[in-house]
Amino acid sequence: MFRDLAVLSGVMVSLLACGEDEKVPAASASATSAPKPSAVASSAPPASASAAALPPRSDCPADSTGPGTLDKPCLGKGNTRLMTAKWTGKTDDKGPYFSVANTTKSVILYGNIAVFFYDKDGKQIEVQDTSSTPPKPAPYRTCAGNIFGGVMKADEKATLTFSCIKKEHVPEGAVAIEGELVSVGFADKTDSKVEFYWSNPDLIPKDRPKGGVK
Repeated sequence: MFRDLAVLSGVMVSLLACGEDEKVPAASASATSAPKPSAVASSAPPASASAAALPPRSDCPADSTGPGTLDKPCLGKGNTRLMTAKWTGKTDDKGPYFSVANTTKSVILYGNIAVFFYDKDGKQIEVQDTSSTPPKPAPYRTCAGNIFGGVMKADEKATLTFSCIKKEHVPEGAVAIEGELVSVGFADKTDSKVEFYWSNPDLIPKDRPKGGVK
């Protein structure tokens, strides 16, 4: 009897030992073949989280504050404008022509313009947002990036068209066209990169009266 118990105990120990040996290689394989998303996430936090942690810039334009990044710019308010864009009355195949002015004492490289259209009665006309599929109605059309074909120096003025606002984008019945440069990016010392950004979303309400925010 005692001999049978000893044999049985030996078999159980062997089975337990085999079970442990089988788990180790399986765990090792999954660790080496599968990526570790949690480790990646901790080493590369979302851009918005990084921007939120940045302190406000000390050199933001007057009456604005923020870290100055693209997603967290120096934020202006009310009717504050750093650039102006006035339609010259001319439109050809290139699109509407705007008289653009940099009213700051700094070099501007990046711009984001919103263009609004109005009928003969001064009523705002909706446009088609072609960035969505299918296109959907939108209160204005935008164009952003290096839209000035280079830098706009301090107090510089230029007559420009914008590649993403062509004649075909002007809605039927529009007799007045108005532009708002809602965001700008200030160039660094080399004039080749944006050092920081400013924006004033108050300038582009969904229902914008002809003549703009006063």
